[in-house]
Amino acid sequence: MTGDDGVYVGRAAPDAAADRGWLLGHFKTPGDLRHSAEVEIKWGVHPKGERRAAWTDGEKRTALLVLISGRFRLEFPGRDVVLAEQGDYVVWGRGVDHSWEAEEESVVLTVRWPSVPGYRVP
Repeated sequence: MTGDDGVYVGRAAPDAAADRGWLLGHFKTPGDLRHSAEVEIKWGVHPKGERRAAWTDGEKRTALLVLISGRFRLEFPGRDVVLAEQGDYVVWGRGVDHSWEAEEESVVLTVRWPSVPGYRVP
């Protein structure tokens, strides 16, 4: 909720559910404090066994993914990374395509920059 003081207060799970997990980025309505062309933030809640629909292709952003709970595998060309302890994280740069799988029910926080209009997994 945005107050007259220019502060937005929310709760990650219900706010994220309204926009495929995304809390902040270019896709929020201009004028909303959560609108940003510089960064995107996602609260991802993934059931065990869920996989990304497709590998990224021509990744144009840098990303940070932090494990909040569960066990989460990130797949990169030639290398897999498993996040197993709360706070484990991985950062990857532009041009590094990826995919992922929730090995257990997982909650992850993803930060990507910049926020790229039109970029979306089918």
